[in-house]
Amino acid sequence: MRGFVALLMVLLLAGCVATETKPGDTSSFNLKSIAKSDIDMVSEYHLNSSLDYLRTLMVKLYKRNPKEWRRGGFESMEAAVARLFANEQGWAVPNVGGKRGTALIEEAFREDYGHDRVLAFIAGLATMSIDAYGGKTEFYMFDSIEPQSLYNAARNYEIAAWRLGHSRNVRGELFLLSNATEGRVINLSYERLFGKLIASHDLMAKIMSDKTNRTIKGVIQRVAGAVFLPI
Repeated sequence: MRGFVALLMVLLLAGCVATETKPGDTSSFNLKSIAKSDIDMVSEYHLNSSLDYLRTLMVKLYKRNPKEWRRGGFESMEAAVARLFANEQGWAVPNVGGKRGTALIEEAFREDYGHDRVLAFIAGLATMSIDAYGGKTEFYMFDSIEPQSLYNAARNYEIAAWRLGHSRNVRGELFLLSNATEGRVINLSYERLFGKLIASHDLMAKIMSDKTNRTIKGVIQRVAGAVFLPI
């Protein structure tokens, strides 16, 4: 109880200091910062980095699949990317019945899906990551992130990367073009982005496991034909 009262007093004092500080004063007291631990700031960094990687991935996919942003009714690739990452509609994707996370990723590889596959794929990955972080994008000292969810998200990124490079329609064509492994120019930049996303989620799973003393249950399955893990 005393600890809570002390924290409350610090917060109130911080509010007074922040109120009295003149605009533009770089020495101003950041009220939010006192409620964040080092792990909270690391969590925000890793989640924001993951979203940045996904933005880059979305641009790269649109460049190889320009018909997709046109299916979404956007004026340009830039408009499609900006719309999703502005997050004005809570990462919502039309025509999918409110699906998010892995359920939305599945939509991108459905034979009868007639809308923007890139949008569905990236929005599914983004919402999966956010859900793995407990549905938040900002973290404070009393927040807790489930390490198993982060671990499962890492495995789901492995599955999503495999599906992106191997899922084909009834004509034998890839639903979405990504890595180029044939011809004069070999392009594995998509694979490298997925590698960064997987490593980031695995690292955060280990950090949160150490913090909370929770054991992560490992999962072994073949990527080909593997099912997405729950978050």
